[in-house]
Amino acid sequence: MASSGSNQRTDENSKPSEGENNQQAVAGAGEGPPKTAKQLAKEAEKAEKLRKFEEKQKAKALADEQKKAKELAEGGSKKKAVTCDITEYTSPTGDGEKKDIHCELPKAYSPKYVEAVWYHWWEKEGFFRPEYYDEHPPSNASTPRKSFSMVIPPPNVTGYLHLGHAIMCTLEDTISRWHRMCGESVLWVPGCDHAGIATQVVVEKKLMREQNLSRLDLGRERFLEEAWKWKNEKGDHIYEQIKALGSSCDWSRKVFTLDKGMSYAVEEAFIRLHEKKLIYRSTRLVNWSCTLKSAISDIEVEKTELKGRTL
Repeated sequence: MASSGSNQRTDENSKPSEGENNQQAVAGAGEGPPKTAKQLAKEAEKAEKLRKFEEKQKAKALADEQKKAKELAEGGSKKKAVTCDITEYTSPTGDGEKKDIHCELPKAYSPKYVEAVWYHWWEKEGFFRPEYYDEHPPSNASTPRKSFSMVIPPPNVTGYLHLGHAIMCTLEDTISRWHRMCGESVLWVPGCDHAGIATQVVVEKKLMREQNLSRLDLGRERFLEEAWKWKNEKGDHIYEQIKALGSSCDWSRKVFTLDKGMSYAVEEAFIRLHEKKLIYRSTRLVNWSCTLKSAISDIEVEKTELKGRTL
């Protein structure tokens, strides 16, 4: 009996407690199985790559700091230098004189600087007149010399030019300059169109807005004076816009469609057509405007489908 009890107590004392079991489990997990030589070599390789990467990052950061310090020492970054650079041509050049290109030039492209003054010199020298190249024939001129002429589609004097006119002038200018480069005698004629009823409507609206008067209140003569005043204002501005685009037009031949010579040419054309019986007077339906109290052309009519009577 005594021996049995002592054995029991010995067995209970020999069993490890729960805390001891947990400590042994954690220790076993931390140690793990021994690593192979291949695994150790791989870990060493990763550590070496990480060390090299950190060295590169430190070198890059140091180089950036040195670069910033150098820029500050030189008086600012390149961006600031470009912003503070000259953008307009300010050298004293007389009207029609050749541009002085021996002065300080902008570091970046500046349209205002590049385009200034040149056009007045081109115009004064007569580079856009066909006679100039007759007196100064280019080396590639053909014999007999070819000719090329074109008339600008005259913009209406109802207002200023828009983007469509800019595209038109650019394309026609490209064609004209290409023919000059081919050694041909080139004439590009500029001008404006009176636009007839369209201009009349614009002037009428202006009179009503500014003076609260209609064309009937003014009378024919005074209304024509207002129309010509409008034409001179808008027409001159249109010509300046065309020049600002660098268009190589011969301005000694500019034409307005109500100039005396043009009006005579229109009358002469109609007389010849009548004499050849290609046009004649007859009874026909016309487009009558109750507002304008005048017949109008088909292009000025807005057609509307009616489902029934309007009266």
